Amino acid sequence: MSQIDEIEISFTGSGRRPRSEVLAAGGGNSCETVRSLPPRGLLNSCPAGVASCPASSCPFRSPRSPRLTLRESVLLLGPRPTTDGMEFSELIRTGRAQAKLLRGPEAPPLRGTLCVTGHHLLLSPGPQATSDLWLLLLRRVDSIEKRVSGDSGTITLRCKDLRVLQLDIEGVEATLDIARSIEALSSLESVITSFPFFYRPKGLRLGDAWHFHPPERYYKRVARETNAWRLSEVNGDFSLCPSYPRAVIVPRAVDDDALARCARFRQGGRFPVLSYHHAPSGTVLLRSSQPLTGPQKRRCAEDEELLRAVLAGARPGARGFVLDTRSAQAAKQARVTGGGTEAKAAYPGWKRLHWPLEREGACVLVHGAEGTDSTLLVTSLAQLILDPSSQTIAGFQELVEREWIQAGHPFQLHCAHSAFSHARPKHEAPTFLLFLDCVWQLGRQFPLSLEFGEGLLLALFEHAYASPFGTFLCSSEKERCLCEVRTRTHSLWSGLNQPKEQRKLRNPLYVPNPLAIWPSVELQTLRLWQGLFLRWIRPPEPSEVAWEKVWQIVTDKKTEGCEPTVSASEPQL
Repeated sequence: MSQIDEIEISFTGSGRRPRSEVLAAGGGNSCETVRSLPPRGLLNSCPAGVASCPASSCPFRSPRSPRLTLRESVLLLGPRPTTDGMEFSELIRTGRAQAKLLRGPEAPPLRGTLCVTGHHLLLSPGPQATSDLWLLLLRRVDSIEKRVSGDSGTITLRCKDLRVLQLDIEGVEATLDIARSIEALSSLESVITSFPFFYRPKGLRLGDAWHFHPPERYYKRVARETNAWRLSEVNGDFSLCPSYPRAVIVPRAVDDDALARCARFRQGGRFPVLSYHHAPSGTVLLRSSQPLTGPQKRRCAEDEELLRAVLAGARPGARGFVLDTRSAQAAKQARVTGGGTEAKAAYPGWKRLHWPLEREGACVLVHGAEGTDSTLLVTSLAQLILDPSSQTIAGFQELVEREWIQAGHPFQLHCAHSAFSHARPKHEAPTFLLFLDCVWQLGRQFPLSLEFGEGLLLALFEHAYASPFGTFLCSSEKERCLCEVRTRTHSLWSGLNQPKEQRKLRNPLYVPNPLAIWPSVELQTLRLWQGLFLRWIRPPEPSEVAWEKVWQIVTDKKTEGCEPTVSASEPQL
């Protein structure tokens, strides 16, 4: 569980006006002070008249900010606009109750006072207890089951990080009220009322680490290797492609007007952009969405020109493959509804495939239908295998930022629920979890080649589904801009790069490897990721105990002056 430095607590009482308090919690081992704050209305009328948002930081105050569509209004600001103002306390039916918490077979039960706040569930064991204050971010709750018997009740919380918690509560009415409160607070759809907008940890400043991985950083790296590409801000106002960032890397020979016409020919405006430049071979990896050829087999001269320019800018005689992540049958059916594939005659030098490539020295364009799921899975894994810099902690963070967050993976939609949810909306998919599982399999097969260990992968899994940081909020850079995520929330990278967190993330056996790490995909080489899927229901394995021993050895050597070689916290420009 992430450490929380300040938690806003809302209480209600009979005949009393709601009041807010902030509990300042120490590093997990102490509870410091409680100070009162004046009542605060969280939502006020938005000047844009679209939905309710904090007027002091409304995204519409800047005339250059893009306006919300109806869908974005519902997604970001909540499904029911209001002008009357709202307090979290209106959703809290009872503030506290006496309860016993059961956390699993390996953890002893906790007894104390249970408190529901706007964003957290707290259990205080009392002044005589030796246990710490227990906290749970309500957004981590995936499903709730409640039972009552006699004069008490039981609430079972199934969490997005796969934990199962049981609360035995005194009083039937208190049980039902707390269950309803958790259900309401854990399912709020408004982004700007989520905890990252209130989280203010000690030692971090707003704005830190958001600048670590801008598109300009990767472009400077590409520019040192080839002059065939340029950084374009054709999507500066997100009007060309709402799921792309403001700046993208495109062939130098293609101007912005041609890019605009390419965007109209690709689903969602996702025209082909550079994902990775492989300097040793002079070839490139691109990603996009499907072309809108439709049953009439439409063509786009600018789109064809763009892919010709890709081959012209690569090494002499370069070939190209279009890797369609869909099956051949699915791609054929997509043509009926307006989608389709690249016609062979229209794209000379390019060959379309629906199966994995061999180790070809060729340029590759990857896309499925929308280009925001399996496409990103393929491009990011390819870079992790081929690029030694992506195998460092800083490089892997940049890879996740550039190929998942900035590239428009819809985290807000896909990670709304996890394995325990009773609802199964069609837009939910554990694609990012699949990526993390693949990375874990790669690390298991090459235990010396990745600078990071399982701890970083587990942290990314937890924060993708529920987090006090703003990194995984929203589904695109446009939505993050509208909510001012980068100026009003903390970046996850600033938290993970703190010295006290590095021991949990680093691989003590890491040795830089300049070669590609080609994994085996045979069935017998794949394993269940027990550290994630079984970590709450089994004791530590001998391998985990041995891992701690290795860390102790490394720590002892560092104190003797034999400090191992590690990469910098930030990639060099």
